[in-house]
Amino acid sequence: MEEPTPARRPWLQKLFISPDESRLRAAWRLLGQLLLLVLGIAILGGLANWFLGPLDDISYGGFLLLTTLITGLAITLSIIIARRLLDRRTFTSLGLKGNRQAIYDLFFGIVLTGLMIGLIYLLEWAAGWLTVESLAWQSESWGNLTASILIMVILFGLVGWQEELISRGYWLQNLRAGLNLSLGVLLSSAFFALAHSFNPNLSWQAFLGLFLSGLFLAYGYLRTRQLWLPIGLHIGWNFFEGTMFGFPVSGQYFYQVIRQTVSGPDIITGGAFGPEGGLILLPALLLGTVGVFFYTKNRIPVQKEVTEET
Repeated sequence: MEEPTPARRPWLQKLFISPDESRLRAAWRLLGQLLLLVLGIAILGGLANWFLGPLDDISYGGFLLLTTLITGLAITLSIIIARRLLDRRTFTSLGLKGNRQAIYDLFFGIVLTGLMIGLIYLLEWAAGWLTVESLAWQSESWGNLTASILIMVILFGLVGWQEELISRGYWLQNLRAGLNLSLGVLLSSAFFALAHSFNPNLSWQAFLGLFLSGLFLAYGYLRTRQLWLPIGLHIGWNFFEGTMFGFPVSGQYFYQVIRQTVSGPDIITGGAFGPEGGLILLPALLLGTVGVFFYTKNRIPVQKEVTEET
């Protein structure tokens, strides 16, 4: 006796609804989150302008913190809403399980990237390409120095949270669900690089460096299936690169403890874009990759999928 042929799904349903469960396809989920993000930025930006007046009137540091906070809040809220209503998943299932291991991952990521940037600094210094102009404590009070560093920690903490939440969190994991893991990693890393397209002094080498950095951060997620390690790596990279060692952070200058200039060939040093734009990035990424591998060698293997929370 022949088995009955499964009923065909209406074309409209096939276009919008996932074939394996009752939720939107990954592409529509990503589009929905993007629309929520744009709406959130518009609303929060309008509220900030309403309560604080023209943002041009505040200091550059205050403007930077405020705009980063608005963007971070909009990203977080858009993903919370999209995760529940579109993905039919919990927010924490993106890889935000709160436990002691999360603290270890954050701390390790920050320390490891300090060593990575330290390696870049030493290589450029040894090559004679790096000249230290001054040190912050030579011209500033310790109170001002401490306050400035604290502001940078907050700023880069917000940046690390929001960029990893959307790049290795929502984008990567939805692309993986809609396509496959390999394409998800490649496309989310490309989108991560594209998100920095308006940064000053961007070049094709810098775009490639950002793409490779995205792959490295994705590796941190894949080795743990949690976002805490890539968040720590992202925070630490920006903080040590820009604040402690005085390099440009993807083309932008921030408060520097070590005020230095780099004079080597741009294709190696990255020039005005910073280390992400040069070949000097490669040994640092190699060191970071080895560090992540040994730190996570007793964790769940990369190949093993972890069931998502419902």
